[in-house]
Amino acid sequence: MALATVNAQSEVLNNADILIRDNRIEKVGHNLPDEADTVIDGSGMVAIPGMVNTHHHLYQTMFRNVPLVQNVKLFDWLINLYQGWRHITPETEYWAAATGLGELLLTGCTCASDHHYLFPSTCGEEIIYAEVEAAKKLGIRFYPTRGSMSRGVSNGGLPPDDVVQTEEAILRASEDFIAKFHDKSPGAMVRTALAPCSPFSVTPGLLKESAALARQHKVLLHTHLAETNDEDDYCISTLGMRPLAFMESVDWIGPDVWYAHGIWFNDEEIKRLGETKTGVAHCPTSNLRLGSGIARVPELLKAGVRVGIAVDGSASNDSSDLLSEARLALFVHRIGKEGVGATNALDTIRLASQGGASVLNWDDELGQIAPGFLADIACFDMMDIAYAGGLHDPLAALLFCNSRRRAHTVIVNGKIVVKEGTLVNMSEREIVEKQNFHASDLIKRARKDINLLERK
Repeated sequence: MALATVNAQSEVLNNADILIRDNRIEKVGHNLPDEADTVIDGSGMVAIPGMVNTHHHLYQTMFRNVPLVQNVKLFDWLINLYQGWRHITPETEYWAAATGLGELLLTGCTCASDHHYLFPSTCGEEIIYAEVEAAKKLGIRFYPTRGSMSRGVSNGGLPPDDVVQTEEAILRASEDFIAKFHDKSPGAMVRTALAPCSPFSVTPGLLKESAALARQHKVLLHTHLAETNDEDDYCISTLGMRPLAFMESVDWIGPDVWYAHGIWFNDEEIKRLGETKTGVAHCPTSNLRLGSGIARVPELLKAGVRVGIAVDGSASNDSSDLLSEARLALFVHRIGKEGVGATNALDTIRLASQGGASVLNWDDELGQIAPGFLADIACFDMMDIAYAGGLHDPLAALLFCNSRRRAHTVIVNGKIVVKEGTLVNMSEREIVEKQNFHASDLIKRARKDINLLERK
């Protein structure tokens, strides 16, 4: 087994063993004593720390590959898809989450954050509870964020009025969600954050009150920021300042904050993000799919910004494949001024694992294969034609040679949740069948508002 520890020394060990006791890694090294009840033969495999997905919208897996929005920019994409999203129910949310989280597990992700901000007037809080239940069933470590939208179309926002809530209702539900699901204890399987959707879908007052509430309960804050030039224009024309300056004016900057995307930060803003230890979730596929741009990740890292990788919502990515996302992150930054020297495979694996853990302020337990860390590990079988002839550097082969993206074995909290490329706790066939049924049904119900099957 080739083993990427992703420790401070960036050690890569060959023919190494890992001893897990209960839910933590006890020993890492060579020729460890055979004292385990269960032995996994890692011959011919590569082991990496379980990757951490730092931004998703699981409900959007119901809207993969919708023809109408295949070739549009973010704001048009949002306006059209809201007409379908307003029909989401707790049941459809459960299967959407099972789909997205199941795919993440199968590609080596062991901890996933989700940004759920959609609460149709026909549903209660059960819609976000449903995705927590799906995560528990699958056995993935989960970081759901209680999102919100308070500025509907009648108040100058983008979303329909029937999917926004009042500030009072949002703050009350946010506090209830923290009380119900946030586990502060070491080794927690569920932690939470507060996540108003974006500067153009919530009011300044809600952002400020959400920040105060999060800090009162010592949870993190998350939102979208600096994703498009349209967003810059909106903030300047509506709020009188650039997005980051606005967010700082409502107390949204610092080591307990992370932003999704962060494409259009300028030099001074990158410096400010580093000074304040604010985090960024890098979503390369989504940003390219929507033509939004490419985040300046090498510069962000040099400035001391905490950066992780994310797949983003499946309607702007159509995949929840975190290993594929890491592969794209490896390549996309090589077109910048630093060229091929901007990134390498080991640093990208670190970004996808320890980087994501750092963004979630969880890097004391996640993101390394090292004694004392939680036993969240992904193993990939390299005896595959996709890697044949490329094992001079087995770890780099995961990204450079990758075509088959399924992990062979995935361990979360010391328990096997993927075995021989198959989900252990849920039937993949059932997930696919339920997902396809509900996705088709949602599109049918959305047709009265807009024909999402038409292409633009």
